[in-house]
Amino acid sequence: LAKCVQLYETYQVRHGIMLVGPTGSGKTAICETLAGALSELGTKHVIWKMNPKAITAPQMFGRMDSSTGDWTEGVFAVLWRRAAKEKKNFTWIILDGPVDAIWIENLNTVLDDNKVLTLANGDRVQMSGTMKAMFEPENLNNASPATVSRAGIIYVSE
Repeated sequence: LAKCVQLYETYQVRHGIMLVGPTGSGKTAICETLAGALSELGTKHVIWKMNPKAITAPQMFGRMDSSTGDWTEGVFAVLWRRAAKEKKNFTWIILDGPVDAIWIENLNTVLDDNKVLTLANGDRVQMSGTMKAMFEPENLNNASPATVSRAGIIYVSE
């Protein structure tokens, strides 16, 4: 319960949140409990979850075909656009898996005060006020100090 309260307090002041701790420590349960409680109080909160290490960075954000110049949107970029357009629900996009130095750096503009996802094709997708970017890694070993300083960090122990 104390971690739910801590997440709620962080949720009030941050748009990027990292719940850090070992597998099985309850990170997902904490998120789902808070989202459920906030939904019961009024505005529905939905969670969209993906494992960023299950796909490559181009599959995550998108890629430009060098021969045709066609842009193929990545999984995270599609989720981000949909969440940015969502007006009636609060949407939490949760990246559940290890932090990788390559893809996490692409999210620095999301986590800083700009709140913008910048894609390789030049598109810039603004984060709406009803969105949160959340992470559930085991550790932050591969995250730069610049990335860590931009997010609210909650450590969940076993």
